[in-house]
Amino acid sequence: MPQLEASAAIDFYSEVYKDAYSRINAIVIEGEQEANENYIRLAELIPDQSEQLFSLAKMENRHKKGFEACGRNLKVTPDLDFARQFFSKLHENFQAAAAQGNIVTCLLIQSLIIECFAIAAYNIYIPVADDFARKITEGVVKDEYSHLNFGEEWLKANFETAKAELETANRQNLPLVWQMLNQVEKDAHVLGMEKESLVEDFMIQYGEALENIGFTTREIMRMSALGLSAA
Repeated sequence: MPQLEASAAIDFYSEVYKDAYSRINAIVIEGEQEANENYIRLAELIPDQSEQLFSLAKMENRHKKGFEACGRNLKVTPDLDFARQFFSKLHENFQAAAAQGNIVTCLLIQSLIIECFAIAAYNIYIPVADDFARKITEGVVKDEYSHLNFGEEWLKANFETAKAELETANRQNLPLVWQMLNQVEKDAHVLGMEKESLVEDFMIQYGEALENIGFTTREIMRMSALGLSAA
């Protein structure tokens, strides 16, 4: 279990660690903020599910506050400008889809890509986190599965009419995940998180979500390859 061993050797208060953490911490803070705003927008697009979506939005806001506390605990100021730029392409794609009323694309971006990205990152981070951040992150990752489940259930119920749009949205957005992972590979390594582990966990989460929605194994492999080709 190399990652568990790595946590013992990490100096959480070194300048190198804190510099990398300023960007990674900002990414999780901004990711939760994006999710909060996205679920509020989805509540407008799916009014019959608005109560549950507003509840998810509030949960994401609580997560944001938890990760802000993680930064304060290490006396790190999150680089939020970096994080906003990091999410900018997914943010723009979500906003464009929402403006056109493309609920399926919005759900793929938020409930599948962003949630699977978050779950993978949190799963890999927990074994190498400082004690304070580990407790916060363990609580958050349990909630994220319920967010992933909302998107899965809605898309599963509407699979026949949603399938073509899901494939298009996957082709447009999945490659962005690999660009994002490449962008933070060095910082993640400083925190004890290896890119290969992040990719593997993401692919597992994303593949399972696509399977739960109704895609076949062959279709999932084809859809996943679109992302890997951009890695």
